[in-house]
Amino acid sequence: MNDPSAPRRVRRRAVALLAALAVASVATVVVLQAIPAANGSVTAPRGASIDTAAFQPAAADGLIPENERPTVFDDTVPAVANLNPDLLAALRAAAERAERDGVEFRVNSGWRTPRYQQWLLDNATAEYGSEDEAARWVATPDTSAHVTGDAVDLGPDAALDWLTQHGDRFGLCQIYANERWHYELRADAEANGCPSMYGDPTDDPRMQS
Repeated sequence: MNDPSAPRRVRRRAVALLAALAVASVATVVVLQAIPAANGSVTAPRGASIDTAAFQPAAADGLIPENERPTVFDDTVPAVANLNPDLLAALRAAAERAERDGVEFRVNSGWRTPRYQQWLLDNATAEYGSEDEAARWVATPDTSAHVTGDAVDLGPDAALDWLTQHGDRFGLCQIYANERWHYELRADAEANGCPSMYGDPTDDPRMQS
């Protein structure tokens, strides 16, 4: 004998199954976060799984949007204004001289909060697949010269070319061979030249913490 309630039970099971699949889809959503790119800026990743509730950096944390690269003279941008005063003075002196050669300095990244630095490191680890590989590009909050305001990532290429030739006259030195854009102040560079570069941050004793 046919059970008249069977179709209703089948429909209820189908609805329950669809609801379970929907929940599973939400739980496994892939969120596209920004990660450090190999030019000193941040770009969209190729698909790292990141918590949707994760911290999102803002200008107050030192974020500079890719389409809003300030000059070294822009005091309204925290990433610039919060740089070490000696570094900022050297950057501005160099930029004023470079302008005579038709070259303008633009800041891709400068000062950052520890939370922003950790966010960059977490995303780099997800992108590059390991903490060891991420460490070649992004320092920890405890070791980063960006967090202390002692480093700046510059562009465009014309500015980097100019600094390669003239940066030491202002104490501005490229520190890592794999980061052409990353500059720090070395006060004795004008007299002695810039020190030899590290291959990448993992060679830097300051990063060993």
